[in-house]
Amino acid sequence: MRYKGYEVEASAHALPSGLYAANLTIENWSSPPGSSFTFDALDYFFEADHAIAYASRWARLWIDQRGRPASC
Repeated sequence: MRYKGYEVEASAHALPSGLYAANLTIENWSSPPGSSFTFDALDYFFEADHAIAYASRWARLWIDQRGRPASC
């Protein structure tokens, strides 16, 4: 998904315990190539869709906290 000039990729990683880790990659398209932020195991969930939803919300909060949209 795109949010305020950032490309956001939320994912869920299945763990042997049966839980899913909420993972996230955020890329700023206005920065030099390779400018991305990766966050692994933000939290753990029993369902993959809950992990993805959490990571997506977390991304929007993180971007908003930076205080400015990326230049497009």
